Amino acid sequence: MAELEGLEFGKSDFVLLDEVNMEQFMENLKLRFEKARIYTFIGEVVVSVNPYKQMDIYGKEAIDAYRGRELYENPPHLYAVADAAYKAMKRRAKDTCIVISGESGAGKTEASKYIMQYIAAITNPSQRAEVESVKNVLLKSNCVLEAFGNAKTNRNDNSSRFGKYMDINFNFNGDPTGGHINNYLLEKVRILRGGSEEMLGSLHLQNDPVNYVYTREGATSNNDRSNHRAVLSALQVIGFSEEEIDSIYRILGTILILGNLQFETDSESVQVVGSEAVSHIAGLTTTEPDNVTKSLLYRTVATGGGEVIEKGHTEKEACFGRDAFAKALYERLFCWIVARINAVIEVKDYNPVLHGKNTVIGVLDIYGFEIFDNNSFEQFCINYCNEKLQQLFIELILRQEQDEYQREGITWQHIDYFNNQIIVDLVEQPHKGIISVLDEACLTVGKVTDTICLESMDAKLRQHPHYTSRKLTPSDKTMEFHRDFRIRHYAGDVTYSVEGFLDKNKDPLFQDFKRLMYNSSNPVLKEMWPDGQLSITEVTKRPLTAATLFKNSIVALVDKLGCKEPYYVRCIKPNEMKSPVLFDDARCQHQVAYLGLLENVRVRRAGFAYRQPYARFLQRYKMTCEYTWPNHLMETDREAVEAIVTQHGFQDDVAYGHTKLFVRTPRSLFTLEQERAALIPILVLFLQKVWRGALARMRCQRMRAIYAIMGCYKRYKVKAHFWEVERRFTNVRNMADYGKSVEWPTPPAALAQFDSITQQLHRRWRARQIVKNIPPSDMGEVRAKVAALGALSGERKDWGCGRPWERDYLSNVRDCPQTSSNFIRISKELRNKDQYNQVLFSGFCRKVNRFNKSTDRALFITEKHIYKLDPKKQFKVLKRLPLESVSTGLSITAGVDQMVALHTSSQDDVLLYIQRGELCPNQDRIGELLGTLIDHFTRCTGHFSQIFPRIRTGKVTGSPL
Repeated sequence: MAELEGLEFGKSDFVLLDEVNMEQFMENLKLRFEKARIYTFIGEVVVSVNPYKQMDIYGKEAIDAYRGRELYENPPHLYAVADAAYKAMKRRAKDTCIVISGESGAGKTEASKYIMQYIAAITNPSQRAEVESVKNVLLKSNCVLEAFGNAKTNRNDNSSRFGKYMDINFNFNGDPTGGHINNYLLEKVRILRGGSEEMLGSLHLQNDPVNYVYTREGATSNNDRSNHRAVLSALQVIGFSEEEIDSIYRILGTILILGNLQFETDSESVQVVGSEAVSHIAGLTTTEPDNVTKSLLYRTVATGGGEVIEKGHTEKEACFGRDAFAKALYERLFCWIVARINAVIEVKDYNPVLHGKNTVIGVLDIYGFEIFDNNSFEQFCINYCNEKLQQLFIELILRQEQDEYQREGITWQHIDYFNNQIIVDLVEQPHKGIISVLDEACLTVGKVTDTICLESMDAKLRQHPHYTSRKLTPSDKTMEFHRDFRIRHYAGDVTYSVEGFLDKNKDPLFQDFKRLMYNSSNPVLKEMWPDGQLSITEVTKRPLTAATLFKNSIVALVDKLGCKEPYYVRCIKPNEMKSPVLFDDARCQHQVAYLGLLENVRVRRAGFAYRQPYARFLQRYKMTCEYTWPNHLMETDREAVEAIVTQHGFQDDVAYGHTKLFVRTPRSLFTLEQERAALIPILVLFLQKVWRGALARMRCQRMRAIYAIMGCYKRYKVKAHFWEVERRFTNVRNMADYGKSVEWPTPPAALAQFDSITQQLHRRWRARQIVKNIPPSDMGEVRAKVAALGALSGERKDWGCGRPWERDYLSNVRDCPQTSSNFIRISKELRNKDQYNQVLFSGFCRKVNRFNKSTDRALFITEKHIYKLDPKKQFKVLKRLPLESVSTGLSITAGVDQMVALHTSSQDDVLLYIQRGELCPNQDRIGELLGTLIDHFTRCTGHFSQIFPRIRTGKVTGSPL
């Protein structure tokens, strides 16, 4: 710390004072205030002095400087304690809280706002929209609550008139997910100025607060037009609807008009002065004017026999009821606003299993200790609250600290401090405390006055060292008889006026007003007054008193704070003039004394800044020592911790308790944190390497297992396929179709090619079996059909495969009964002449010449020649072509026609149309001609493509020859 700020600024931590006494403490505090160093540490406690001016120490650069840094790496600041609380919450998954205390005007509200802004700034680095929305609502809620819950007092222009405790919920990433606000004892009301003329006209208001009783006192300073716009914007951001905002304005207008309402006594009854105000109130609350008048002037009472009567008010009672109604309206409005904000910011759909541990940072901003010229019931409650918070501070910081040293066996010189438990008991002790006396007086049947209550307090508390009154000390003329009593608070003596204590402690609001508001046509007003639905005969249970309700809420608050790790901001008010340069020594010394700051310095200086169980210390810092990483082999965790301390040379800065290690200065801990932070990336890389290796090995083992399983499975599938094929084809030899109808099983992927070859082999075997049964005389026809099938490749649908092929149709008596005998004679002559041995094909045809003229002809093909004959002239040979001359190819169509073109090597192509005989008029003989020629050339040359390089199917094109 000494390196961060020069000596001219004093000591940045009071623990570093040369001597711990009030004189040096005040000198250091004053020097730092004069040098604009408003923050000073006491260990982890921040002492804040209100500067009464704007300071340029809260911008983005300051936030970046404190983000993620240890407490003593930077000069003292609110950001340092806020970051420490955030880190403790995030690192140890432990709930923390920041308690901001001090008297009214010491700067607590501003401190809480800066802390909230810092937490909002350092969270959600990924800028997730839902988290940003939560942060925005949390920040905007401060503006709204300050507008409705703060007021001007004679000591502070913006005094918190309510207590606020806000829990901020964080997910496991450290991002805010929601929150909850608790409010305590709204004591005064404030109406912001700044509405438009149109809006004021609709509310029946004038733009001058002097005209209204409730705003007359602060009229000269509350010109809040800019604040009004900010509050309106904040309400919209939070999610208040236009109807709800309008209802808020209507309620505020009602309160102002109520304050101006006057009563007068007319003979025996009380009347409202002027009916216009009542009409305005009825219009703003959407109720009936008669009902408003009735509620203001009468009180409905149920008798013991169940009879309901109306009792008229006196003028004093009517004024009391009016003021109570106005205050209740504002209090219900404020509580409704808090509830609406909570409904928006509460954590929704939270599941610890899915979302991880939900941790909390609590921020307490509550009214400070107050001493006014006239202190009433409200100051009594506020100062009791501060006594409870001081007790918590003493309990956690002073007493528990010393008790822990004694419990752990640490050598310790006891430091005396004032324990204010005796004052707390004076207020809240059952059957004897002041609150108990007040409640007893409120419950007593008959006329019990404030003076009688004071006498009861004097009787029960006369021996208490911190209580007195004028009756008990008649010589003290600063108090009035039958009115004043005094409590010696930790912060100083406060004289309270008992006048009004009983009325304020009771529920002062008549049930008639509650029913009036519940029956309003405005749903917002109706929602604020649920207890108004009870009829007068149903309201039997007496409600708890205001003091008891407040005591219960403060006890619950202290319990809530006690279960969190606390961080403190102790605020000091430097002067009463709100001057940025004036430092009132006496006033500041008084605050230092009652806040117990000097005792805090002594305990922190004599004690230890950090303590941790051995196991947790070892868990966090074991990587910094070679003897403890990754696991130690020593007998106890304490010995392992001693090894860590010894290796780093901190032996003189620590003490060893029974279960914990105590570290005296934060610098030792900071050194460990630095070394740990440097080692963490190395360890992370090492763990990543080991884990990645483990993952790779596991992945390799799994892959090996997978491949082994796959191999076994593949072998099984192969065997299963073979077994299935064998089962299905066992009896194919005995089948008529030799297994053609048997469906092949789907093979595994590895056997796809093998399965294809196997099916081909089966087809060949089946074909061989079929061929074996064909007579030798039919083999020529079979070969020809096979040749035609291969050549056509499915291009021609019907090519005569299913009928017997006669080949020599001209000699067939059945096909050519009239000409067969002549042709047989001519064919014998040609056989003798050309010496052919085999007739390949013969039949009638029509020849088409190049002029598209067709004539009837006969086609006769032997293994040597192709003959064109004229059937009309006794089959006269018109043309003889060597069969080899048509080796160029032939063309046919894919249709059902019988057109064929024979291509010769001399390019003297022959275009013919094969005619069907009488054997079967619909026979297709093109396939037979084609197959016969291919079979012949195949047997002669070994491959028909050498003879017929062109076999075309499709449309015949070109000039016919």
